[in-house]
Amino acid sequence: MNKMGSPARHETSKRYALAGVEIDAPKLAPGLYVVATPIGNLRDVTLRALEILAAADLIACEDTRVSRKLLDRHGIKRPLTPYHDRNAEKARPKLLGALAEDAAVALISDAGTPLVSDPGFKLVREAQSAGHKVTAAPGASSVLTALVLAGLPTDRFLFDGFLPAKSAQRRARIAELARIPATLVLFETGPRLAAALQDLASGLGPRRAAVCRELTKLHEEVRRGDLTTLAQHYEHAGEKRGEIALVIAPPQREASDAEPAETGDLLRDALARGSVKDAVAEVATLTGRSRRELYRQALALREGSRHDPAD
Repeated sequence: MNKMGSPARHETSKRYALAGVEIDAPKLAPGLYVVATPIGNLRDVTLRALEILAAADLIACEDTRVSRKLLDRHGIKRPLTPYHDRNAEKARPKLLGALAEDAAVALISDAGTPLVSDPGFKLVREAQSAGHKVTAAPGASSVLTALVLAGLPTDRFLFDGFLPAKSAQRRARIAELARIPATLVLFETGPRLAAALQDLASGLGPRRAAVCRELTKLHEEVRRGDLTTLAQHYEHAGEKRGEIALVIAPPQREASDAEPAETGDLLRDALARGSVKDAVAEVATLTGRSRRELYRQALALREGSRHDPAD
């Protein structure tokens, strides 16, 4: 046994079952493997994910009970260790220690692609800093699945995780998101869904949106409409359980139609926080205006502020 309490690399047969047939998993090189798992339907697991999980010396997961269901389905018997928000600070050094001993460590989440709204990025960052190889095995993602099903523009989108739980903070965050010229993808919980939709409708207006619930599962639901209509529906809807993703259309006005006065206000705010270069880049992203035009405007604003008697 090594320091992690997991079997040495040669002790246990590393196999997985597919359609009732047991298959030997290819040997893994030492390193950290970030492995996507199904978001609901267990048949969405990839062959590469099964090979890595079956060959790993150790699997770090959010909830061992949840991950065990997937592993048991494919006859994978590998050591599991919890790694989640509450224990990450203590668990991370142990995982890095296993990597230092040339172990092959797999990182998975309860569902979907790790590092999306979980502490996995810190482990990846520290593993890379220590010189360990980090490999990603892509697969299911609730963000991309919801985006595909929503029927909204996909050329530019922003994922912003969970909105704040308290209404005042949530409305402030929505006001920040209102200026983003992109489709928005958010996560939400059932108990907060109706209130969140009401605040979104108030802050963003009647934008087109989709509520995606229980994706890939038996009771999958994708309800489309404007935010106001969706808020009214879920205020009285009985069934709001399950994993929920919200997809919201970008502002109707083209970014290039931003008024000069509004652009000036955005530049002033950005210049107060950083350099001309950074301010121009930020406002160009928000408005779609020419960087050359914005650069001239930013220089004029900064020069004007130097001669402002208020300064």
